[in-house]
Amino acid sequence: MDTKIDPRFPIGKYIPTAFSDDQKEQWIADIRFLPAALEHAVLNLNEDQIGTPYREGGWTVHQLVHHVADSHMNAYIRFKLAMTEENPTIKPYEEKQWAEAADVHQLPVNISLTLLHALHERWTVFLKSIPDEAWEERTVFHPEHQRTMTLWFLLGLYAWHCRHHTAHITALRERKGW
Repeated sequence: MDTKIDPRFPIGKYIPTAFSDDQKEQWIADIRFLPAALEHAVLNLNEDQIGTPYREGGWTVHQLVHHVADSHMNAYIRFKLAMTEENPTIKPYEEKQWAEAADVHQLPVNISLTLLHALHERWTVFLKSIPDEAWEERTVFHPEHQRTMTLWFLLGLYAWHCRHHTAHITALRERKGW
């Protein structure tokens, strides 16, 4: 049996689950602790290592860290929109173009790590304030996917996103023996 892990999805693809208090707490913890996990994943990497793609044809570790910050800024706003508007249409963005922007190329990863620490602190407090009934009742419409998404779906997706990109870096480190 081939047990080779797909480097694009080192923890597998996101699979939504039914609501539970235990799952909610775990996913909120994934979001809360992402900045520290990501910081630990890049700890002691040198410039050449930070400039290494996590897989052939993939982003560099440098781009990946900045991508997580970009993605999670959008995510935080999506949650706030869902709680303050009725099924708002969210704004997709061109992730690949954002990963090529000047700020990504010119700034070190510690800038995005610092941003993530503050952002995730606010996001976690906000997530904990959401009433249980709102997780399935409050929604956003994603025009790129042409679907309505509940806050519950988004919470799971972004918790997965935290683990997914951290695993890209830790799997690269393991493969390279860093």
